[in-house]
Amino acid sequence: MAAPINANKHRTASHQSGHNSGVIHSGIYYTPGSLKARLCVEGLDLAYKYCDENNIPYKKTGKLIVAVDQEEVPRLEKLYERGQQNGVKGLRIIGAQEIREMEPHCRGVKALDSPNTGIVDWGVVARSYGRNFQQSGGQVFTEFEVTDFKITSMDSPQIVFLLTYLSEYVTIISQQTVSARYVLSCGGLYSDRLAEKSGCSSVPKIVGFRGDYLLLKPEKCHLVKGNIYPVPNPAFPFLGVHFTPRMDGSMWLGPNAVLAFKREGYKLLDFNLKDTVDALGFKGLRKLVYKHWQFGVGELWRGFNMAAQVKKLQRYVPELRVQDVTRGPSGVRAQALDEEGQLVDDFVFDGGVGELGSRMLHVRNAPSPAATSSLAIAKMIADEVQSKFEL
Repeated sequence: MAAPINANKHRTASHQSGHNSGVIHSGIYYTPGSLKARLCVEGLDLAYKYCDENNIPYKKTGKLIVAVDQEEVPRLEKLYERGQQNGVKGLRIIGAQEIREMEPHCRGVKALDSPNTGIVDWGVVARSYGRNFQQSGGQVFTEFEVTDFKITSMDSPQIVFLLTYLSEYVTIISQQTVSARYVLSCGGLYSDRLAEKSGCSSVPKIVGFRGDYLLLKPEKCHLVKGNIYPVPNPAFPFLGVHFTPRMDGSMWLGPNAVLAFKREGYKLLDFNLKDTVDALGFKGLRKLVYKHWQFGVGELWRGFNMAAQVKKLQRYVPELRVQDVTRGPSGVRAQALDEEGQLVDDFVFDGGVGELGSRMLHVRNAPSPAATSSLAIAKMIADEVQSKFEL
């Protein structure tokens, strides 16, 4: 049985799976007919069922996507139509009065109400997946990095991958090998580098974008009840700030989106030379920056200046003040980019070339809502593995 490898951390879900917003998405935003749309809608039901069966707490908090002025209403209505096409359950458009009834401190002219949106600690879910895997006979290796793939020349070929032990501060030359007939990789922030090791193209390239959240002070958490999201603006590459309740009772506000100079760079000054050169040397990132440099400067400024971030949030909750918030956690998004500087919007699966590539399947892009979609993705991958590897 294949073994998942968790690079340089002592437990699973140490990176994207444990540093996301914790939302169970309903499937509104995604292009009808896309894998994102289909797998999210299917995955939501599977996620709730899995949590029920495994006694994992969650909350159906609902979500309001709020149009703060008439200019945003046509885009909101298109979102509603998109959600209907995707089969999202329970969607409805509500007016200003009902917005106030559901979120007394929120301002908006219209909103899209998604009652089946929820929240969960995806780190808890991911670690439960890991226990399920071990109970089925699998092994989980932590604090190791996959540093090489090779294929044996035996009559019954196998892939041997080299694991290098990592400490918190320095790579320790302590290595071991694991053999498997077939390999499935889902490398997150390192998915492109893993794929390249088996002969795949370097594109799409993974570029890390850090998102910094603010926390609403406990005495101010009454200002927001559920998820409050903006109407996406297609002119900008990222969604924008939102209000996200957490399972521990806290309320996250944000995030911004700035280039991370380290793929695991959760702090402002985190830096890795290889990651930085890799990102800045990619023409796709340079094209993205050239096209959206003003947006990028604004995002960077809001990372430094809480007042600027709060000003964005006040469009939805005017009563919010700078003194109501503190700095919160950060996450790094593994964003796949093509050579034209376009964000790769859908899930991407890849193999490789030659005998090695024929025995590998890489999940090269699994952005939000991949956590919500995870069980639906797993079902699809299982079918793909059976077909590709003729099992």
